[in-house]
Amino acid sequence: VQLQASGGGLVQAGGSLRLSCVASGGTFSSYVMGWFRQAPGKEREFVTGINWSGGRVNYADSVKSRFTISRDNAKNTVYLQMNSLKPEDTAVYFCAARCYTRASYEWWGQGTQVTVSS
Repeated sequence: VQLQASGGGLVQAGGSLRLSCVASGGTFSSYVMGWFRQAPGKEREFVTGINWSGGRVNYADSVKSRFTISRDNAKNTVYLQMNSLKPEDTAVYFCAARCYTRASYEWWGQGTQVTVSS
């Protein structure tokens, strides 16, 4: 499975960005998809995840009510809509996938940089 993330960029605090991640080489509709991020000098952290149907999602407390994950199985794509961005959201964002039977994410995208200026 290959994952290609895009949509990062530079935005002012309070602004919005939408990240996309396109999957290829597997059965996208059967995967749990997630977004993670890693800020400079910090460990990678979980941001949000979505089950195969989109009916179950979960978020890190730090992004609840500001970020929304969604997926389009017909397009093999998962999205991350980020609103009310804060400077502390600055990080490289990674999409990831796992089979629903696995506890850990198995496949990772290359990351896309999100920079929020104050």
